[in-house]
Amino acid sequence: MAQKEAKIIYVGDPMCSWCYGIAPEFSKLEDAYKGKFEFELVMGGLRPYNEQKMIELKDFLTTHWHEVHERSGQEFNYGILDSNQISYDTEPPSRATIVVRQLNPENEISFFKEVQKLFYKENKNMHLTESYYPLLDQFGIDQNEFKKLFESKEFKEKIKLDFTRATELGVNSFPTILIEYQGNVSAIARGYSTSEKMIRRVEEIMN
Repeated sequence: MAQKEAKIIYVGDPMCSWCYGIAPEFSKLEDAYKGKFEFELVMGGLRPYNEQKMIELKDFLTTHWHEVHERSGQEFNYGILDSNQISYDTEPPSRATIVVRQLNPENEISFFKEVQKLFYKENKNMHLTESYYPLLDQFGIDQNEFKKLFESKEFKEKIKLDFTRATELGVNSFPTILIEYQGNVSAIARGYSTSEKMIRRVEEIMN
């Protein structure tokens, strides 16, 4: 297989609202370079192990979600912000994503985007294993295999490697989208951006 010309590295978090906002634009970026570039997804760790309940963050998150909706057009269901049971711990869906990386790597990015919809549109509790089952059926992943890995000590440790990689890449806000080209890593987006701007930046770097 021929070596890809460059690599796009997307550092994000499934429960990051701006990552949800940029999803359609990132899909256009993928379409523009599919087959030409390699794509790598890194779980950045927005609020891993956070114990604050959604309701405690309601005012803060409502403001952010409104802003993301205004800029991106992505739909939000605000009901989950009234929950005093669900914490804004972003580690479980990040862990779920790397389990899919293991079991069905070609669909990792698609799974990541679908998890965002489950959380933001359907308000599923992403800490629960069964919340992912509809997506597993969609991507042809065995539920028992997923459950075993998702709940394992091994993957609870393994996810920390992604958080470390994000730090090593110098990323501390999400989404951050990078391009690795000829040994150099450059940012093509820090925060929300359009596909047009990202593609223009890619072409500047490569020309």
